[in-house]
Amino acid sequence: MRQTNDPYLTVVAKHWRHIVTLYLTFQDKRPVMLIDLQDAKIFAYPYDQFKAGLSKRSQALLKLQYAEARSEDKIVVFVRDSEEKKLVSYCLA
Repeated sequence: MRQTNDPYLTVVAKHWRHIVTLYLTFQDKRPVMLIDLQDAKIFAYPYDQFKAGLSKRSQALLKLQYAEARSEDKIVVFVRDSEEKKLVSYCLA
């Protein structure tokens, strides 16, 4: 993973080994990964369950990222920052 000024991508890079390890546990289900900053936890969610909790706009964006992830062997990772009221996503190899 390359260096960046994106603080959320920096968090993903810091925890990348744990994200991949958890992802591989459920790899056959192709989960969506979530880092919750305030809870300091990493979660693996089924795509449909995670998508259902998003706004229509976010659902559409997830659909595109998830299709990219499936076709290019990548992982969709979300970072939730409740304090800043942000939910950002990445599609990463």
